[in-house]
Amino acid sequence: MTPAHTPPPAAGSRPAPYEISAPWADALNRDVAEADARGEFPRDKWKAIQSSGILAVPFEEQYGGLGHTLTETMQALEGLGHTSRDAGLNFSTSTQIVSVGIPLQAFASPELKSMFLPKIISGDLITAHAITEPGGGSDAMNITTTARRDGDDYVIDGGKMFITNAPIADLFLLYVRTGAPGPFGLSVFLVERDTPGLGVGEPLDKLGLRTSPLGEVTLDGLRVPATRRIGQEGAGFLMLDHVMKREILFAFSITLGEMTHRLRRVVEFAKSRHQFGRPIGAFQAVSHKIADMKIAVETSRKWLADTGAKVEAGRDAAIDIAVTKTVVSEANKQTALDAVQIFGGQGYLTRTGIEQDVRNALGGTIYSGTSEIQRNRIASLLGL
Repeated sequence: MTPAHTPPPAAGSRPAPYEISAPWADALNRDVAEADARGEFPRDKWKAIQSSGILAVPFEEQYGGLGHTLTETMQALEGLGHTSRDAGLNFSTSTQIVSVGIPLQAFASPELKSMFLPKIISGDLITAHAITEPGGGSDAMNITTTARRDGDDYVIDGGKMFITNAPIADLFLLYVRTGAPGPFGLSVFLVERDTPGLGVGEPLDKLGLRTSPLGEVTLDGLRVPATRRIGQEGAGFLMLDHVMKREILFAFSITLGEMTHRLRRVVEFAKSRHQFGRPIGAFQAVSHKIADMKIAVETSRKWLADTGAKVEAGRDAAIDIAVTKTVVSEANKQTALDAVQIFGGQGYLTRTGIEQDVRNALGGTIYSGTSEIQRNRIASLLGL
């Protein structure tokens, strides 16, 4: 089904946020605070995500996709963030698109594409990619989970941690070591949940993005046919680089939509809330905070648009990706904190959803490479 989005903007124009229309928007925003408090994945809302068609946006039409560009996908995801107040579900949606579907489309055999892409695009199969390890964090070059060749199979042993969607995933993309340490020793395998030797832990309780389940994956003598390897042996880092660029661009396009909605809500509140005989927005201490929020939102928009265009054109965007991730994640955190301050006591209450924005925003400076890692990367790429 085609998503109910506004058409892509004309070349050179400033893109307006796409909007997901009713009834999907109504379903996505039902009982958000209650779902967050329970920390459960909202399967009823996943049906709304499926029906909206957003999962199909970047994929080839022959597999059930809509065939849109990277930039158009970013605009659609911005619309999801602008429309849906369930940031955890938004995050799981981005993960669904980028974790398995994107690398399958780019690197998998025609047989694997035909077998799995249609159900990934429809959302009938939920996906996760298992990269991070308990002792590794952002150090993907030192992945210790190993896969050894045994006839027509590989046998995989090790463990993964902090895996988004793991507790609910039907398909996993495993990044494991098949060779020596370094960029050419990683390989990637597609594994179904019920494969003997693959264990999935219970959802981990966490600060924010609580409706997006996070879990541990254990791999104990997991036997995987060589035909389930994606790409050539040792090509894992190439795939990881391809995926991580899009993970950052897609997830933080959603963040941009969430920030844009937050800014609009803060402006409305500052105009309607009166203290000392006038709207609080008339006080310079408040108005300057809001002005800074606007600057942060538009700076984030600029970095996302320019970096997305650079990636889409096939140009080197390594520094741009690191800067974009840092700028947008830190802008999201600061604007959420400012929103609480402007809403005052009401912002501190869970019923307004503003404090939830703060908890959700904190994760953005950690996942997909911490702000510290991004700054290290920028410095390294500058030759420092």
